[in-house]
Amino acid sequence: MRICVYCSASEDIDEKYVELAHELGQAIAKRGWSLVWGGGQLSMMGAVSRACREAGGRTVGVIPKRLADIEFADPHADELHVVDDMRVRKALMDDFSDAFITLPGGAGTMEEFFEIWVGGTLGFSKKPLVVLDSTDFYTPLREFLNHLEREKFVKAQQLEALRWSKSIDEALDACIKKI
Repeated sequence: MRICVYCSASEDIDEKYVELAHELGQAIAKRGWSLVWGGGQLSMMGAVSRACREAGGRTVGVIPKRLADIEFADPHADELHVVDDMRVRKALMDDFSDAFITLPGGAGTMEEFFEIWVGGTLGFSKKPLVVLDSTDFYTPLREFLNHLEREKFVKAQQLEALRWSKSIDEALDACIKKI
């Protein structure tokens, strides 16, 4: 099983988010699974990949050349794909993955989350998409998505395609359950 993790590379965030990424990386490896991620070595991105490798897991990073050139790329990745742009990055991450977990993150994380979610609701993918929200970081997003449904901009089945979890084990279990 190959789990794609979307998360932040910001070095300005609270350490609790970096620790969450670290714990998720360990848990992925302990299940004998592989990590697919954005190929970065900073903050949450670096924590999830280092922890996965330290626990015996395999890591597959995909990073745009522009970011790799300014030393954001994780040189210890088991497999590192340096690509031309963000669109190619996201497509490869999707191709390489069996399921997706979204951790707290900023605009880039949200963009990846929404692209996978919308693609899934339109039938382009049947891969699970899980939001790991152990700190209630995504409560405002969940409220907004429910608002979209109330206002008829999304259908209930679109929201049902998302899997929300409070714990790492619950998130990983959701990656293998059929909808």
